[in-house]
Amino acid sequence: MNKNQHTLKESFTLKGKGLHTGMEIKITFHPADPNHGIKIRRTDIAGQPIIEALAENVQGTQRGTVLSKNDVQVSTVEHAMAALYAYGIDNCLIDVNAPEFPILDGSAIIYVNEIERTGLTEQNAERDYYIVKNKIEVRDEETGSSITVLPDESFGINVHITFDSQIIDNQYATLNDLNHFKEEIAGCRTFVFVRELELLLQNGLIKGGDLDNAIVIYERQINQDRFNQLADTMGVTYKDATQLGYLQHKPLVYNNEPARHKLLDILGDIALIGKPVSGMIIANCPGHKINNKFARIIRKDIKQNSIQSPSYNPNLPPLLDINRIKELLPHRYPFLLVEKIINIGPKSIVGVKNVSVNEPFFQGHFPQEPVMPGVLLVEAMAQTAGVLVLNSLGSGDYSTYFMKIDNVKFRQKVVPGDTLLLHIKMMSEVRRGIAEMKGHCFVGEKIVCEAEFMAQIVKNK
Repeated sequence: MNKNQHTLKESFTLKGKGLHTGMEIKITFHPADPNHGIKIRRTDIAGQPIIEALAENVQGTQRGTVLSKNDVQVSTVEHAMAALYAYGIDNCLIDVNAPEFPILDGSAIIYVNEIERTGLTEQNAERDYYIVKNKIEVRDEETGSSITVLPDESFGINVHITFDSQIIDNQYATLNDLNHFKEEIAGCRTFVFVRELELLLQNGLIKGGDLDNAIVIYERQINQDRFNQLADTMGVTYKDATQLGYLQHKPLVYNNEPARHKLLDILGDIALIGKPVSGMIIANCPGHKINNKFARIIRKDIKQNSIQSPSYNPNLPPLLDINRIKELLPHRYPFLLVEKIINIGPKSIVGVKNVSVNEPFFQGHFPQEPVMPGVLLVEAMAQTAGVLVLNSLGSGDYSTYFMKIDNVKFRQKVVPGDTLLLHIKMMSEVRRGIAEMKGHCFVGEKIVCEAEFMAQIVKNK
């Protein structure tokens, strides 16, 4: 996993027609600051309103994903969003001068080529992942579609699609490594059945559709006159109505290209979660509707739990053991309250404290109902914060001292047998020996305590 956020090195612009409007569209992707996220700006509207690319702003899912805010909308965003997600681009401002993104060749490959040409810039801000801790399942009883996500150390997608069709019945597609997105998924185009074309054309929904930007599947024979009328409407040459199969100009990239395109759509729609996902997604007959339903569930969980508990595997060796911690901190029994460090980066750290019934403070707090004092929870987080700061200095010749503690909240009791996970993140750069940090203390998935610290770093005499 990338630990830091990324954006584009420089802007790039593409032009093409819109699938639904047929308009000639200009779209430009700009670098953006850390924690900006992906935002879309409608440059053709007075005031240039901005829409955040988030699942709760999805207003429609028919023939594409439609984002809307304050009656301003933009559609067919999924292919571009898939490319940004696959390349780990966290922050980007997208300017578009129309109510939809250009369809280009019906896939994400043109976006990918421009991203690779432009390159990425690593930013001085940590990337925040949504880590799947438990099975999540979403179903649409009406259509039979479902999406299940399972805990996994990395990210992957398995897709199954099925249609009542002679040409395309059951297909499967898999992506287990986003590094393979370009060669395995990005070039796979959107698809449509001939039986759907008449209704779509009558409703003016695919004015920009043609045999260069979509796979057209002809699997149920119609009479030649009707087939010719469709060809006239689309502006393509006549074909033999008795010959079933694929009608697009460019041959299939893969035999299962439709299933791979559905996987591409899922990537574009889960990009609207706003965080990269660590987990294995299994999708059965997916579409934009169920993709968005899934993304909204994750967004709801993110809002309800502003920070996830760290992942902890007790079978793995610590990054810093108790001996290294004792080299950095001056604390000793009975006041050393962090026992190992399981994750550490430039701006964050995760420590572990196993709470034993033999802790000396339980003798008086309280003999009949042992509860760990709240001030010691704050102290445990502060010691973990001290390890973060002092380890970056490379020696134990310094100490940290509290200057201020703010916004302390205690949410539930900590009792013997609990394992504390102490997550600390820097709130700003260290300036003039002053460090500001935010701490969360977890037991399992639940936050038991949180606080903000200001500490002074002092060289020992």
